[in-house]
Amino acid sequence: MSSDPHNHDPHSVELPAPTAWPVVTAFGLTLMFFGLVSNLLITAVGFLTALIGAIGWSLDVFPHPKHEFVPLRPEDEHPKPIRTAGRVVQMLDAGKVPNRAHIPVEVHPYTAGIFGGLVGAAVMALLACLWGVFKYGSIWYPINLLAAAGVPELAEASVEVLKHFSLAGLIVGSIAHLTISCLVGLLYVVLVPMLPRRFEWLFGGVIPPIMWTGLIFASLRLINPVLASHIDWVMFWICQMAFGLVCGWIVFKSTKAETKENWTIAQKLGVEAQHETEDEK
Repeated sequence: MSSDPHNHDPHSVELPAPTAWPVVTAFGLTLMFFGLVSNLLITAVGFLTALIGAIGWSLDVFPHPKHEFVPLRPEDEHPKPIRTAGRVVQMLDAGKVPNRAHIPVEVHPYTAGIFGGLVGAAVMALLACLWGVFKYGSIWYPINLLAAAGVPELAEASVEVLKHFSLAGLIVGSIAHLTISCLVGLLYVVLVPMLPRRFEWLFGGVIPPIMWTGLIFASLRLINPVLASHIDWVMFWICQMAFGLVCGWIVFKSTKAETKENWTIAQKLGVEAQHETEDEK
């Protein structure tokens, strides 16, 4: 090997020479810091080891870095290039159902979700009020119980207080009930077209009420145990099932509308364009 760095075998490459001094330095630093919590003698040994490693490391770099020439692999041992077959990208036509890129292609109208949510809310409220009359002799008990989540004085109230009329409970309970019902109805509009057609009634009208009833049961017992103790969970689940079946049935039976995701910008804006007829061509 020639001492001239510019005069060496063209079939070799110049690389830094391997050295073990960085490992020695790191080992010494480890001993030095370990001795701070154990024994001063270990710190001294670590300092000495790190100092020797640092000096040896410096001699490998100064005054000139140590290098060595490593032979290259023969050309016949180089990895072969990977050849790929040519690919053609075919552009999809917007608006063509077989070439759709968004799912679902058709959705139920949002008005069906709002209407289904309102009708389901009415059915659920009717069942809850009937349950309040038969069990507590008051239609205000289920309303106040629903409003207790947003009215602090009702959350800590006794059964006797919940049986009496409360203006705050009526307002808060009605707003919460109608708002949540409409939002769930809109959620049905979005989710139902993605479900299997044969089991839309099961996945939409039965399984979701079971899931959110279990979620409310588990979370409310941790958030507000007093409020959870006033709820008849069997009746609560029956009301949720009634809402899910009624709202789901209305959404299922509504006429679907085609989605506009695959439309062109001109089609979405309602811009009319002239098309050549066969005679004009």
